[in-house]
Amino acid sequence: MIIGANMVREAFGEEERLDANMNPASMFLLAIATSIDALAVGITFAFFNVNLLLAITLIGIITFALSVIGTKIGNRFGDKYENNAEFLGGVILILLGIKIL
Repeated sequence: MIIGANMVREAFGEEERLDANMNPASMFLLAIATSIDALAVGITFAFFNVNLLLAITLIGIITFALSVIGTKIGNRFGDKYENNAEFLGGVILILLGIKIL
């Protein structure tokens, strides 16, 4: 919800300064966050006795396909609808956060 609220605020604010910081400390923090997420998924799979090979294959294929589609759509419409897309994305994240709570 906080990330969504920040996106909504940025949609109406000044131009955002992009920083593609690839230093080891930033990468290490991202790696830890990704590992925690993967740990949560792995524990969930263990509780539900999931066929791991099927799950990994489906997750990989679907993630790849949706990433390609999202990148294509983002490149085509990103510049034209930048603020509206950021606002809509923020609202969706807020709603997802409310649903989870």
